Amino acid sequence: MRVKICGITNLRDALHAVECGADALGFVFYNKSPRYITPAAAKRIIDQLPPFVERVGLFVNEGVETIDTVCRYSDISLAQIHFEVDEESLDAIDSKTLPVVRAQKPEDVHLFSDRYRLIDAYCEAYGGSGKRLNLEWFEGVDCSKIILAGGLNAQNVSELKKYGFYGVDISSGVESIKGKKDPKKVEQFIANAKSI
Repeated sequence: MRVKICGITNLRDALHAVECGADALGFVFYNKSPRYITPAAAKRIIDQLPPFVERVGLFVNEGVETIDTVCRYSDISLAQIHFEVDEESLDAIDSKTLPVVRAQKPEDVHLFSDRYRLIDAYCEAYGGSGKRLNLEWFEGVDCSKIILAGGLNAQNVSELKKYGFYGVDISSGVESIKGKKDPKKVEQFIANAKSI
């Protein structure tokens, strides 16, 4: 199972996550988030990453031009779109995109079913709420293009084994404080997720 560690704010956390086997790192370009990072600071980290690590930029309520500019400048490889958007808008973005479904009901897990997508529990704020989705919503669903987020940790990630998710995304579940990762939690989470 692929693992994304989101809310990266410093080089030490980034390199440690990669050493532990993270497939992707997430950078939050939403200035109301406690995990916000400027494009310049993200670029400084990304420039020092080894090859073959996906660099994901998280965007909330930004226009296509802003998303494209930040992705180009920071060397972001995937734009994670955390707001209501349609297929046409996603296609207008130059960068590869990952729509986020903030699920409120079981039917929501079928949105963007032809695309890889991230599914998180709905909350008023954007991202990092730590709320868990009802796993029963995924019974009988093809989860091979779904990245699951929300309320995950090293202890409960093994419950996902039977669903066949493409990957998992975690931020608050591996933090010591908001914006700083706990090295042991990161290591344990990635090890447990990769053993699925």
